[in-house]
Amino acid sequence: MAVLSIQNITKKYGSLTAVNNLSLEIEKGNIYGMLGPNGSGKTTTLGMVLGIIHPYSGSYEWFGGSMGNKPNMKIGCLLETPNFYPYMSAEKNLEIVAHIKKDKNPNIDELLELVNLSGRKKSKFKTFSLGMKQRLAIAAAMVSDPEVLIFDEPTNGLDPAGISEVRETLLKIADRGKTIIMASHILDEVEKICSHVAILKNGNLLASGTVGMILSADKLIEVGSENLDALKDSLSGIPNIKQIEVMKDYLILTLPEDGANAAAVNQLAFEKGITITRLLERKRSLESEFLEITNNA
Repeated sequence: MAVLSIQNITKKYGSLTAVNNLSLEIEKGNIYGMLGPNGSGKTTTLGMVLGIIHPYSGSYEWFGGSMGNKPNMKIGCLLETPNFYPYMSAEKNLEIVAHIKKDKNPNIDELLELVNLSGRKKSKFKTFSLGMKQRLAIAAAMVSDPEVLIFDEPTNGLDPAGISEVRETLLKIADRGKTIIMASHILDEVEKICSHVAILKNGNLLASGTVGMILSADKLIEVGSENLDALKDSLSGIPNIKQIEVMKDYLILTLPEDGANAAAVNQLAFEKGITITRLLERKRSLESEFLEITNNA
């Protein structure tokens, strides 16, 4: 069942088209990443489906229309930098959020446990790190137990530890059967978190589907030698090489999934009398697919 259906939605600001004829279907239980550089239309799209921004044309529908004009009752969101009362504790801030949302029985302790802040529930918000503030904001979005959570750049500005903590929190929320829609420009995080992805550029949808569908089955083999020219010549005999990319001190071979593996590359180089200094086989990443898709658009 589609929790959100977007049909040919467009937003213009004068001569600038921020979102152009966008259509998407987001199913219940998806962790859906809207991926694109700054200015690609991600935040504008989220603003429209939340009713904050009025579309120029097109339409969207939440929960198959079952919630009428009050779909936001089932939606929790975090669109901006967390903003709480600095001199109040995490616990008190969530109680205020629950009062605003008219949730008479909020499980504050459970929410703080979910975001790994139960040990700091009495601490003032002003004492929190940026990552802790972000996790408290996620807990606030979870007040009233919404079916859908929307996050705009949830790891933006965080250090690696903070990014990891937010990632684990989002995965725990997804394990509860919630649908998550997140906008991000951090490709590695989208690949680690999301089940589905939409790639946007300049307001246009370039690709969408499961992360596995977006990712090519091709494999990459990084191979290095002190003499790259000789190495490149020796590898030209390997069948089905799609591309050889020359880096500073190694080559990147693109091969089909059933093509030669790293062992075959090593054996061929050995037979040609070439000493290998680097050898690594890996799958294509969402980053490489994203760059290929956006650069060709």
